[in-house]
Amino acid sequence: MRVHPVSPAVKAFLAAWAVIVLAACARAQEGTSDFRIADHYTKYEHLIAMRDGVKLYTAVYVPRDTRRSYPILLNRTPYSCGPYGAHRYPNQLGPSRYIAEDSYIIACQDVRGRYMSEGLYDNMRPHVPGDSGIDESSDTYDTIDWLLSNVEPNNGKVGIWGISYPGFYAAAALPEAHPALVASSPQAPIADFYFDDFHHHGAYTLAYWLITPVFGYQKDSLATGRWYEFVRPHARDGYKFYMDLGPLENSSRYYGEDNFFWRQLVEHPNYDAFWQARNILPHLENVSTAVMTVGGWYDAEDLYGPLNIYRKLERDNPGAFNVLVMGPWSHGGWAFARSPHMVGNIYFGEDISDWYQREVEAPFFRYFLKGEGEPPDFEALTFDTGRKGWREFGEWPPGDAQPLRLFLRAEERLAVDPPARGEAPYTEYVSDPNEPVPYTDQIRIVLTPRLYMTEDQRFAERRPDVIEFQTEVLEEDLTLAGDIVAHLEVSTTGTDADWIVKLIDVYPDDEPNLEHTSEHIRLAGYQQMVRSEIIRGRYRNSYENPEPFVPGQVSEVTLPLQDVLHTFKQGHRIMVQVQSTWFPLFDRNPQKYVDNIFEASEDDFIRATHRVYHAPRRASHIDVKVLR
Repeated sequence: MRVHPVSPAVKAFLAAWAVIVLAACARAQEGTSDFRIADHYTKYEHLIAMRDGVKLYTAVYVPRDTRRSYPILLNRTPYSCGPYGAHRYPNQLGPSRYIAEDSYIIACQDVRGRYMSEGLYDNMRPHVPGDSGIDESSDTYDTIDWLLSNVEPNNGKVGIWGISYPGFYAAAALPEAHPALVASSPQAPIADFYFDDFHHHGAYTLAYWLITPVFGYQKDSLATGRWYEFVRPHARDGYKFYMDLGPLENSSRYYGEDNFFWRQLVEHPNYDAFWQARNILPHLENVSTAVMTVGGWYDAEDLYGPLNIYRKLERDNPGAFNVLVMGPWSHGGWAFARSPHMVGNIYFGEDISDWYQREVEAPFFRYFLKGEGEPPDFEALTFDTGRKGWREFGEWPPGDAQPLRLFLRAEERLAVDPPARGEAPYTEYVSDPNEPVPYTDQIRIVLTPRLYMTEDQRFAERRPDVIEFQTEVLEEDLTLAGDIVAHLEVSTTGTDADWIVKLIDVYPDDEPNLEHTSEHIRLAGYQQMVRSEIIRGRYRNSYENPEPFVPGQVSEVTLPLQDVLHTFKQGHRIMVQVQSTWFPLFDRNPQKYVDNIFEASEDDFIRATHRVYHAPRRASHIDVKVLR
């Protein structure tokens, strides 16, 4: 394994990332009471044997008051169940302090191959239907079976929860679940690594390159700390660092053959059988467990997962209790009771996360695991990120949302009327992968970018390789609710291209700053990104079988942008930006078709002229759903 020393600056942002992801079982939470875990719980450590003999480390916290029985709440994680040692306790236990104070038997398990568990680690381990193989469902089943037989005093009911990767494990427990598993809350769950986290519609998430070691090295013994090292960036400017890195093939300087996850990324650029087997969605059938899926509208890592897990469960398990919560959060933000609540420069309100923990999450587990209170009375609890308030719906997307088509028009217009004859048939721009459009106006390097999800896009509007279309000033509020799909009619002088579509809320020029607005920010004219997505053009017809563009030939590119609940207020405008580089959030497309972009050379990267068509028979448009 090739390792490099980690600088103090890198250690700082590694620590910040760890607060949210690496210690889901033991994170410190702002605003907690003086409730001390050690005063109320006794900790036990176990190595639980799975059906193939592999033993998984499991820390179990049992309420000290053993005069009554308790349900079991399980978290399975690749990010460590530390602190290790029977007399060492975390600062926070379970999803929130409300859960800990409610009293549950709370268990945290290191999954196979991680930290103090035996076995080999496998990213998004494929589900194996039936009893013939080992997967995350079978490991969860065996764990639950052991806990019920060996941990007292339990009431025979089990729940599971997790954020991010642990959210995947909460979802992966659902197929062929143990009958005692009565409640599950996958939160920011990964559903499919080809559309979550490391890929978006075939484009590689270059900004995650630095965290590859987390998932890429097997340990050779039980470990209470990290057994892998991070690359040390030579610059605090991510744009410069990744441009200096050059084509992805140069990553071999840092990640060798022993980084098995990097090798998987390189060897499987297409959505082949390797990635398809790691998609949990097809297996979410015959589910009887009550499920509450939680996500954030501004989750840059796992927005695809929660929305599609909820949809799949709803479609194929009509008798199951299945609800969705989507709030104004970035990745895992609901787990922290910060107030005021902001994502980047945008203020959303006070006590949003604490309210969710107290009034939504805690009652969900309390009802299904303890039989106390009432179940959630909503199908979808979603936050309107424009009006900045919660709304409840009986279905998602809302059944009364009406389709609306917004056409990209000549002269930078966005309108409900289709293009007319005589309009300029296209807008074109020159895309140069050696001068890519930055994804942020900030000079920074991060492990997992988040703040850009609400960032002001005026910096991008000024680029000649970003084209824009916007409505007239809205005369009344317009609420979008549900999925957004872009349909682009495009051509290129090259043989490959990426297409990025951004939906933007343009504030009035007299918009005042708020109390919590940073001094260097001006909300007047602010172009707040509401939703954005990228697709690698070679996958426009198939993610399995890529194909080049024919230079000059018009092709249709369809790009799902995921869901929103956002009100564009009276006096605002709606803008759509289209571009073909988004760096270093995503890797650069050479724009000359090569079989595998992970193996492209410097000479493969070429300038190309791209056209977006808005002629009557080649009308690029955005399909949305509107609440009247």
